[in-house]
Amino acid sequence: MKHILKTAFAAAALATTAFTGAMAEEVKVGVAAEPYPPFTSPDSSGKWIGWEIEFMDAICAEAKLDCVVTPVAWDGIIPALTSGKIDMIIGSMSITEERLKTIDFSDKYYNTPTGIIGAKGDDFDATPEGLSGKIIGVQVSTIHADYAEKYFGEGAAEIKQYQTQDEANQDLAAGRLDAVQADAIALDAFLKSDAGACCELKGNVQDDPAILGAGVGVGLRKGDTELKDKVNAAIKTIRENGTYETFSKNWFDFDIYGG
Repeated sequence: MKHILKTAFAAAALATTAFTGAMAEEVKVGVAAEPYPPFTSPDSSGKWIGWEIEFMDAICAEAKLDCVVTPVAWDGIIPALTSGKIDMIIGSMSITEERLKTIDFSDKYYNTPTGIIGAKGDDFDATPEGLSGKIIGVQVSTIHADYAEKYFGEGAAEIKQYQTQDEANQDLAAGRLDAVQADAIALDAFLKSDAGACCELKGNVQDDPAILGAGVGVGLRKGDTELKDKVNAAIKTIRENGTYETFSKNWFDFDIYGG
């Protein structure tokens, strides 16, 4: 009997060890607390949905990570990462030299143009000359705020910064702004909404990789090479095995990965 019990306990211990070893590593994934369709938004039940949520689910499944969506105010999301409150950022964050001074990034997982929208019937284009004298709305702590200040500010246009993209969009719809600059896909989602029926795309801005970056990547703490390697391997795999293309087709009729 003692031998049987001893064998049973040993088997149970091995099973527990195997189960523990198979358990996925928990990772807190920071997303902007406010809705940012079609990338990240809470539905009516509070569940987060969107293209980037499906991207997160795909890479976390591939890398065997237990990823937990953790909403954080956008202007505090990098400090939340560096302080350890979150483990990575999946929030349409562009890879820029300035951000690379503080955090690290995965390989690019998408890249889209930067657009300017304005009221229908208001004739201007997305150039410094076209926006001269206009009031332009941008979200605080974004590449768009930096770009607008450099190219459209300098006394030519008034730049107003907002805590969320939605606030800027709503002020445009209400006539308190002449234009809004943001990611072209996010702006397209607004234009297709009831609130965005007022407005239209005026064009895409001239690219400046030094400010607008080299595409969007997963934000990671410097020195967290193990997690970075897992994420990069997962991005590569889902791109190669068709998973990326499959879920992207649910959201876009073009290749969001970009050039």
